[in-house]
Amino acid sequence: MKPMSSPVLRPGDELPRLTVEITRTLIVAGALASRDFQDVHHDPELARDKGAPDVFMNILTTNGLVGRYVTDHLGPTAVLRKIAIRLGAPNHPGDTMVLRGRLRDVTGDSAVVEVTGDNGLGRHVTGTVTVTWEGP
Repeated sequence: MKPMSSPVLRPGDELPRLTVEITRTLIVAGALASRDFQDVHHDPELARDKGAPDVFMNILTTNGLVGRYVTDHLGPTAVLRKIAIRLGAPNHPGDTMVLRGRLRDVTGDSAVVEVTGDNGLGRHVTGTVTVTWEGP
């Protein structure tokens, strides 16, 4: 495939916010889809036995949401090349996470986006996403 030109983007540009309602179904479905069968992601009683107030989202679901957030805003030819995230406050059912992004670097047909996601407890995720643009 021949690389396409990136959209007109500049370092410092902000992506629109994305609000994600954190439901029990989202948490459990994300864990199952990523084959993460740890009880803290699907069994509220066992999660409480381990000190959590309820089930909580796994890192792979968060990773997928971050990737979706970036590619949804950078266009259909944006290809994820690297995602590096760190988790903080857990996402529990009934909360809302707000993802925000800012372009850190834009070079030719690639960009690095700084991403954060906050919920009612604080900062859930911090990371960077590297994308390139490709097409026919």
